[in-house]
Amino acid sequence: MTYQPPTALPRDLLADGDVQRALGALDFGVVFRIARERAGISYSKIAAECDIKPDRVGILARGQGRITSFEKVVQIADALRVPGYLVGLAPRPWETADAPAGTPHAENGPMHVRRRTLLRAAGTGGLAAALPALHRPRAPKHVTNAYVASLQERTARLRRLDEVLGGGDTYRVYLGEVQYTKDLLGRSTFTPESRRRLTALLAEQAQQAGWAAFDGGRTQDAVAFYEESGTAAQDAQDSDLYGNSLAFLAYKALADNRRTAATFAEDSCVTITDRTPATVRALLHERLAWACAVNGQAIGTERALTAARQALDDAQPDEPQPGWSAWVDHNELDIMTGRCWTELRRPLRAVPILTNALNRYADDQARDKALYLTWLADAYLTAGEIEQAAETTARSLQLSVGVASVRPQQRIAPLLDRLRPHSNTPQVRELLEYADS
Repeated sequence: MTYQPPTALPRDLLADGDVQRALGALDFGVVFRIARERAGISYSKIAAECDIKPDRVGILARGQGRITSFEKVVQIADALRVPGYLVGLAPRPWETADAPAGTPHAENGPMHVRRRTLLRAAGTGGLAAALPALHRPRAPKHVTNAYVASLQERTARLRRLDEVLGGGDTYRVYLGEVQYTKDLLGRSTFTPESRRRLTALLAEQAQQAGWAAFDGGRTQDAVAFYEESGTAAQDAQDSDLYGNSLAFLAYKALADNRRTAATFAEDSCVTITDRTPATVRALLHERLAWACAVNGQAIGTERALTAARQALDDAQPDEPQPGWSAWVDHNELDIMTGRCWTELRRPLRAVPILTNALNRYADDQARDKALYLTWLADAYLTAGEIEQAAETTARSLQLSVGVASVRPQQRIAPLLDRLRPHSNTPQVRELLEYADS
């Protein structure tokens, strides 16, 4: 008999529909709450076994924030003795020894659960190796358009990892995709069209790997991927992907040389033609707006934001959009608009649009929401609204816990420094105590 933690969920609770739905969505806050209410498992025990701060367990149980780190998902599953298939994992080492006869495992668990949880749980090379659905079929010696299409669909599925996980978790997954495609290009035979399409896919995958590298703090790796993406996009004669590679370079360059960043952003918009999809036009224009805002160019910022909004307004319902730009919508543009006005120190413009957009943003997207809340907090500070700034920063800090991304903390740290002189304000004092705990 192996070790049985005091937080192991009873079998009847694991069979409960509400618990299974929460586990399938990786909503551990709901599981923690039900475990306390129906099994008498205290938050302090959960905190100790899962290596989570006790107040963080309570925050999650109240529906605030999400667990987004692969390592933490594994740790919680082990502490609560949740069979792997319920959270998208392979069978855990303890399952064979502890599970009663007939208990299903990942390979024979409900297929709908496995499919639903796969992309939510996947995040690292280790998990990619553990899940059969992330294994590739043997590559053909001759690559056809149909095979490239299957790889494109795979890339689209894996891109969804970025919605719930940070670059620290996803980098190795996306890196593996780049390496596989490069190897395929080097050792297989093609038609001219299948080679062009696979080269374009490499450009797309390199951008995703570069973004994960940037998000996870690997800035030099990010630059190398963006440059590689630009070369591949040119080879594939894909002007949309080439423009996006320049926009990515602009985004990264802002930290080092704002003028260079603005040049990259301007050059990315030059690639726009009458055939450029609406979401691509909007994406390139909004990144130009951001470069202008960081450079203090209010007129250029407003012009670029207007162009981005016009692109979305003009989109036709049946117009195909690339998967890598389809996430750009009016709400995302509102977020960028609020960020720009915050950078330009226009809080009266920034606060309303950020507030409305963030109210439509789900906590499931913890990394992005934590990050964007920092601009709202910044705008409140600029307006002298100390209490609101502290409360918003606290919300950002809560959401950022466990997120495998360096960017939220990079934004939160200077906000805390700016708030410290106001430590006599109750909201600020509470925030600083939480941050320092």
